[in-house]
Amino acid sequence: MKILKKLVFIFIVFYLSFSYTATCSLTEKDVSSKITSILKLHASYKELNTDLIEKALRNFLEELDPTKSYFLESDIAKWLYPSNELKIKILSSIKKNKFSCFEDIYEVMISTIARRNLLEKKVSQRTIPQDVDFQEIKDSSWPLSEEDLLERLIKIKSLWIKTAKQFQTESEEKFLQMIEKRRLLKEEKFLKNKKKPNTLIFSYILKAIASSLDAHTNYFTPQEAAQFLMDVHKRFFGIGAVLKDNLNGFSIEKVLENSPSYKNGKLQIRDLIVAVDQKPIIGMDIMEVVEMIRGKEGSKVLLTILRNGEKLEVEVTRGEVVLENTRLKTTVIPYGNGIIGYLQLFSFYEDPKSSSSKDMEIELEKLKEKENLKGVILDLRNNSGGLLSEAVKVTSLFITKGIVVSIKDNEGKIKHLRDIEGKITWEGALVVLTNKCSASASEIVSQTLQDYKRAIIVGDKKTFGKGSFQTFSMESSDDNKINPQGEFKVTRGKYYSVSGKSPQLYGVTPDIVVPGIFFKEDLGEEFAKFPLNNDKISPHFKDDLSDLPYLNRRKFSFFYNHDLQPILKKYFCHLDALKDNSKKRIENDENYQDFLKTLNEKNYNLYKLDFFNRADLQKQETIQIMKDLIFFMEKKDQQLIAN
Repeated sequence: MKILKKLVFIFIVFYLSFSYTATCSLTEKDVSSKITSILKLHASYKELNTDLIEKALRNFLEELDPTKSYFLESDIAKWLYPSNELKIKILSSIKKNKFSCFEDIYEVMISTIARRNLLEKKVSQRTIPQDVDFQEIKDSSWPLSEEDLLERLIKIKSLWIKTAKQFQTESEEKFLQMIEKRRLLKEEKFLKNKKKPNTLIFSYILKAIASSLDAHTNYFTPQEAAQFLMDVHKRFFGIGAVLKDNLNGFSIEKVLENSPSYKNGKLQIRDLIVAVDQKPIIGMDIMEVVEMIRGKEGSKVLLTILRNGEKLEVEVTRGEVVLENTRLKTTVIPYGNGIIGYLQLFSFYEDPKSSSSKDMEIELEKLKEKENLKGVILDLRNNSGGLLSEAVKVTSLFITKGIVVSIKDNEGKIKHLRDIEGKITWEGALVVLTNKCSASASEIVSQTLQDYKRAIIVGDKKTFGKGSFQTFSMESSDDNKINPQGEFKVTRGKYYSVSGKSPQLYGVTPDIVVPGIFFKEDLGEEFAKFPLNNDKISPHFKDDLSDLPYLNRRKFSFFYNHDLQPILKKYFCHLDALKDNSKKRIENDENYQDFLKTLNEKNYNLYKLDFFNRADLQKQETIQIMKDLIFFMEKKDQQLIAN
């Protein structure tokens, strides 16, 4: 249920409130330079055109007003539905390092703030409906009149109240006050940056133009770039305390184990931080406070806290914080005279001290040494990806030599990424569990293992469908060299598994469909803005080394072209029986049938799945499939011995 609550919270609050976007130092020339750099590397587009300008205008409008709660359609009609003449004019201006059109939109945005505040007063006097459908708000366009806008604000508030009641973590009033605070902070930032041009406008322009190219090309402010690196590495430098905005300060909700705060021992749960380095923080955005607390390893930060009415000063030395619970989790499931290893990989990460592949190898070796390991389940649900190199290395734990993934870059060149070690860490029964939130690197691993028939894939009817790869504009291993003008992530091309298939748009189809909580949800690349199309390349089970320099092929083939991973048959000869058994179990499981019935209800409430999710029916059925597979394989081995 924690995963579900997190996803629902992000889905609703990201949509209904403003995100924190720190600014940086940018000029018009900087914007043009970054646009040129992005286009030079992009998989599809090499220059801007009128179609991209139209997309960028809409993106810019949505960056400023993502909830469609400020603009009326009449305010922005000429940019929302631009004439060809206007698009050509904007394109010409951009080539001259001029962005006056976007500045005009920004000026209109500032003018709508007063109207929004007047309407908010009217909202507080109106009866709030109880039966508002989120989809109705999500799919609607900008309001046509002030009355339409007022009705929209009322419906949005209804959804906020509904969300507050479902989380039950704080009072409804306090929840609404926090959302109101975020709105006012955002408006304050706009009003402080009235002068044109300014770096806030430029950052929004870069975001709008970058994201017009495809769903995964983005511009990041320096602060966002640092957060992006933290998400990739699952580590950062700070104090390791989880904060919550309490309006009158920021309370410590959790101290991460082995973090600087944990080792310091002076901070306690429910301590209220009111100042950082003697600067008051009440009323600030939580991300701004986090930025103040984080810093270089070994540096010190002074926190002013309130504890039981007493004011205290606590100095903490910043250090490395590793988010262990977002990396890898291993559990053991007893079965017969041995065990099944259950490895849940949350992301594909790497830092100077560890990586997903190294950590998995260590865990697999431990399982093999301690017990009679009969099978391994690799759970990639909700794993949105990470480093491409780690996807190759994780796959390599289960195969011998051979191509793991092929990438086609922005010049159309194909490069094969191979497992050349020939060392298998686990060669026994393997099941990979996926869902609609398994994306990118997770899809590389699952599709490649399926191609070689090395593993049986179980889960939702498809994975996310992200078959493109991106590069970041800085060395991801160096956290201290973020460009003060911001960074960007650009789609360079697509990737393909050894069969030549790309998961782009369509995802990976499991061998055995086992529904989970997102089975009926509209999740995936196909629902993203401006996704790339799907295509295929030739299969490469037989590796001709054609992507290597001619003179290097013979030398490389001498140690590589033996013990290549074959397409296996020993698991898939049992596939029909595994499917039948799974289907019968699900059909005869009253709890599972109630769960599926709930999924099929129109506008079902995700929170009604709480009971089912605690049981994790998808995981339980996957374990049963693995037990069946082990049974069938052992039975066949016994028959071969008898014969």
